[in-house]
Amino acid sequence: MSGKADPITTEVVRNFVISCAEDMNASLWRSAFSAVIYEGRDSAVALLDEKGNMLGQSTGVPLFIGAIDACVHLVQERYGDDMAEGDIFVLNDSYLQGTHLHDVTAVGPIFHEGILVGFGAARAHWNDIGAIDPGSTMGSTSIYHEGLRLGPTRIVKAFEPIEEWYDLLKRNTRMPDMSIGDLNAQIASIRTGQKRLGQLLNRIGIETYRDACNNIFEQARRLDREAIGALNDGTYSREGYLDDDGVGSDPVKVAMSLTIDGERMIIDLAGTSGPVLGSINCGAVQTRSLLRLAYKTMINPERAITGGSFETMTVKIPDECMLNAKEPAACEWYFTGLGLLADLMISCMSEAMPEKAKAAHYGDSMVAAFFSMDEKRGQWISIEPTAGGWGGGVGADGQSALVNLVNGGFRNIPAEVYETKFPVRIEEFSIRQDSGGPGRWRGGCGVVRTYKLLEDCFGALWFERSKTTAWGLKGGSDGKGPVNTITLADGTVEHPLKMRARGFEAGTIVETTTGGGGGFGNAKARPFAEVLADVRQGLVSKQAARDQYGVSITEDLTVDEAASEPRLPA
Repeated sequence: MSGKADPITTEVVRNFVISCAEDMNASLWRSAFSAVIYEGRDSAVALLDEKGNMLGQSTGVPLFIGAIDACVHLVQERYGDDMAEGDIFVLNDSYLQGTHLHDVTAVGPIFHEGILVGFGAARAHWNDIGAIDPGSTMGSTSIYHEGLRLGPTRIVKAFEPIEEWYDLLKRNTRMPDMSIGDLNAQIASIRTGQKRLGQLLNRIGIETYRDACNNIFEQARRLDREAIGALNDGTYSREGYLDDDGVGSDPVKVAMSLTIDGERMIIDLAGTSGPVLGSINCGAVQTRSLLRLAYKTMINPERAITGGSFETMTVKIPDECMLNAKEPAACEWYFTGLGLLADLMISCMSEAMPEKAKAAHYGDSMVAAFFSMDEKRGQWISIEPTAGGWGGGVGADGQSALVNLVNGGFRNIPAEVYETKFPVRIEEFSIRQDSGGPGRWRGGCGVVRTYKLLEDCFGALWFERSKTTAWGLKGGSDGKGPVNTITLADGTVEHPLKMRARGFEAGTIVETTTGGGGGFGNAKARPFAEVLADVRQGLVSKQAARDQYGVSITEDLTVDEAASEPRLPA
């Protein structure tokens, strides 16, 4: 088959490339050495056309997807036509791809019958990249504290590894076998994409395939224009504050305005803090990717991202801004400001499209990390996000115990796996009662996750959004913020939210609790039956039902309507 792609062929191609990306991700997860990838799924893969336009992506970290095309373009800019079948390129530079240095992106060109037809890409979080602390450092103040930094670099040429580059990578990580194992898993993922795309091209030919891709892109453009054109014109603004930058104590401002003008959306981050000393600076590429993610959450979320998406959106980022990082700004915790920015954008969009309005969610990855570099006992690193509560919205409560927006399919490590691989016991993993903001539609609850350290090791924490907690909308109340409690082996109790890696003795207990989502609408309008269900499920206490919802719950868990406040209209 060759030539024009009819509608049926276009749909076949659309679904094939998504299926291809799913196969790529399965290959990555099954081949990876690190639990943060094969269990936590801190990764993303993509299939792109020969110009670097997105075609298919898989579940994983959605924050990555909107920036992978930029990595492909960087490889194209550096190497041009100097690419051959079987080549693999890597990069991780925070100012080029936007994230921290632990996120290594691998890119491979795809050829069919000698013609460049596309690219496969796989990004994954490496557990160690040679920073001043193993895993992730919470105290960096310069990119030079954060590990090995690579621009677009060819590491495999015509299927043959370039040994000097592999040697360089091995010498710059504390766990070379794990890092190289994860790199090889990324390469295997790209090879899977190359094989699968070749199967499609053998069936329909390059010209039909390219025409179908153009159809897919044009459909995405049209749907986005229609969706934005249907919104209420106007300018909507929000701002919030991060607790601090990780090394100081002053709050850090994140601000944005969103303008709807016909079929155009203009986002301006003027008012956001300038570069900060701590490691919450973020490259502009990843900032734009986050705004794409928030946009997609509200605009045509049922449609996959393609090379035709986001052409209705213009982003303006001040040159001197923490979300437009430049050398030597530290970027290890680049995503901290992005979680807040996502909530700000969704709140602005909620004003422009009130039928989809959503309160804010708990908003940060809430990372707990433990590790040991003791060669006698065995080296190990565990790093994982912690779930929390999402905001309520029109017609629905917020989800409880769900990972934050920027991480999507990223998961905490199951307790059974955690306890098998690491000398740590998960003492508790439960819903944090009363953490969701009260409302007609309640905010989701955060979680309690408690670790008991069974051997001497190091631990680090990064928890955020205690100052600007998940806000409610339309009369709903804010969710609670995070709280951590560390009980040392000698009985001393501490409550750090952010903590650079430090040593702990066996027997130390680290209890982490995440925030809840904001409520939506007046809590006194929530029906008796729904409040009762919340109490029975352990999401809301009887005291909170009385104080916050005006509902009296008896000892046998029924509603005492006579002792309760009348319900307001929704």
